[in-house]
Amino acid sequence: MSFDTRLLTGVGVLAAVTEAGNFARAAEMLGLTPSGVSRAVARLETRVGVRLFDRNPREVSLTEEGRRFHAQVMPLLAGLDEAVAEAAGAAAVVRGRLRVSVDPWFARMVLAPSLQQFLARYPLLSVDVSTSNYREEMMAGVDVAVRFGPPDASSLIARKLLETQVLTVAAPSYLARHGEPRSPHDLVHHEALLFRDPQTGLPFPWEFHRGGKVVEVKVSGRLVLDDPSVAVSACVAGQGVFQGLRVGLSPFLARGDLVRILPDWSEESYPLYAYHPSRHLPPAKVRAFLDFIQECGEEGTRADRREAIRAIDVEDS
Repeated sequence: MSFDTRLLTGVGVLAAVTEAGNFARAAEMLGLTPSGVSRAVARLETRVGVRLFDRNPREVSLTEEGRRFHAQVMPLLAGLDEAVAEAAGAAAVVRGRLRVSVDPWFARMVLAPSLQQFLARYPLLSVDVSTSNYREEMMAGVDVAVRFGPPDASSLIARKLLETQVLTVAAPSYLARHGEPRSPHDLVHHEALLFRDPQTGLPFPWEFHRGGKVVEVKVSGRLVLDDPSVAVSACVAGQGVFQGLRVGLSPFLARGDLVRILPDWSEESYPLYAYHPSRHLPPAKVRAFLDFIQECGEEGTRADRREAIRAIDVEDS
């Protein structure tokens, strides 16, 4: 079987141009001339029979066919890198640059405070984090994507990382002024902090689950937010009632900045999934990152248990 080595070279150049955004920067990354990069791309386009890039004087961008081709070949390059590392006896070494796209809630409320610990564990690794809760083309230019919600039917490999409760919370100062709701329907008389669904552009609906029963309440509020840290800060400041995910809210509950309301109606849960494109064993850096996220989730669960035990002790004392 013959193999055209120029095809592999062209794929490497394709990856560099996609990351750099133009031929000049890709040439610097690869140690080539811009004309050399251009010729390699042209040879690759001739080989595959489609135009891979739209070109203008300032930048280049993948065509639709180019995006599909890029998504298919990048896992193969990653597998090749892993094979080389394994052959060199370094399969267990986590190194290089890890590019991740993470849901904003998890990124800001859970991952960001723990990143120093992750980087200290793997000193040869650098991490490029982008935040997004969109699912369209979520793997573009990244090694792994992390999203809340049930997995989509796609060719991507989905790995469930954790399951977390949906909680309704408020600041003690808010409850002192407005009283504590005793049933989900009482919330129609309260100021809700609304969180925007990026898929629809509308606020997420508020549901309450107990014993298999689901109650949807049409809450209202004057603040609609799309940043979780802003929403939680507004809630801590006493501006309204908020519904969010337990993973991330636990530190605020433990400090008493926020308190749970309607705890008997909080049986709804939400999963967190990681996605990567290859059906083969993902690179060591991806495995390390996913294992670390699971550790963060498990630590959050342990914190929740400690919080529940403290609450029982307070009630008994």
